[in-house]
Amino acid sequence: MSAQMENKSGYLPDKPGGKFSRRLFLNYSGITLAGAGLLVACNDKDGNPMPQTGEINLGTGDLGILNYAYALEQLEAAFYIKVAESTVTGMSAAEMMLLADIRDHEIAHREFFKNALGTNAIPALTVDFSMVDFTKRESVLATAKAFEDLGVSAYNGAGKLIKTADYLVLAGKIVSVEARHAAFIRDLISNGSFADASVVDANGLDKSRKPAEVLSMAAPFIKNKINFSGLPQ
Repeated sequence: MSAQMENKSGYLPDKPGGKFSRRLFLNYSGITLAGAGLLVACNDKDGNPMPQTGEINLGTGDLGILNYAYALEQLEAAFYIKVAESTVTGMSAAEMMLLADIRDHEIAHREFFKNALGTNAIPALTVDFSMVDFTKRESVLATAKAFEDLGVSAYNGAGKLIKTADYLVLAGKIVSVEARHAAFIRDLISNGSFADASVVDANGLDKSRKPAEVLSMAAPFIKNKINFSGLPQ
């Protein structure tokens, strides 16, 4: 399957020699997230975050928000790469091709943040998809739905925290793509559910989540401890 899923640029992510070296509240199809296990770092007497073994510190200010987005894009990209490498029972060839397109978008987002952050970028995350059954369409789509919905709400929540106008514009462009993904995945699960009441309120507005909530929901899929104490509130 992975050979068929080669992206339009001719690169196979996560394959040796490829250009690329290498988003959750799942209450659907038997997957439940419990015990987030997210690290909230302690501070020293001067109020500075105290380093802990194995933790990843997102940093502060706008750079911290960019690293926050980079972490989420790493997670999404890793998920869709795994999907593209899997044989998913019940998933049509057309659906797999469309999921491969989403994979390519997420890789592009990941690499954009990595390059933009440069030496300020956090390390590559170690992901854990042991709760996902990549052989079953229902499990793959349920996880994709959770990641995409969470990603949109994360960008919505982070927008007000960004101080640099150019970064805000870029975040707006990326969240619009993530919203397209979320709508598509929802319709694959149940046609016409792209904007149901669980994500869009009575005013036609999508959900917004703070970084602490987002990272708590994503934590079961990330083996690293994430220190987000320096992010703006």
